[in-house]
Amino acid sequence: MGQTRTTGSKRTVRGMRKQALGDRGEDLAAAYLEQAGLRILERNFRAPRGELDIIARDGDIAVFVEVKTRRTAALGSPLEAITPTKLARIRTLAGIWLRGQNEYFPATRIDALGIIIEPRIQYFHCPNVQVDS
Repeated sequence: MGQTRTTGSKRTVRGMRKQALGDRGEDLAAAYLEQAGLRILERNFRAPRGELDIIARDGDIAVFVEVKTRRTAALGSPLEAITPTKLARIRTLAGIWLRGQNEYFPATRIDALGIIIEPRIQYFHCPNVQVDS
């Protein structure tokens, strides 16, 4: 019990809830970014080395947004889950995405967007997160 079969693979109920929370967070993040004036170019870009949650445009800047969602703040800030290793991977994936574009972007940045759902939706947007080398 506690598992559901989907298309030949086993997914736990907990895993499906986590996926649903992540999907909701990405929907909220896209709406938040659009309200802030960014234009969403792509969501869930996948490459062999990972996935970019949201790719947006802020003027002539390509913005790669890592979204972390938590149901409550009981486990701390969702932004704590964004590590230097994760940022380095995002930077690599951003390069892969940029090489596949016909349009030139003179500047890029990585943003982190944390969302807490309960007791009320809260956003924690950190533009231009730096990758430590």
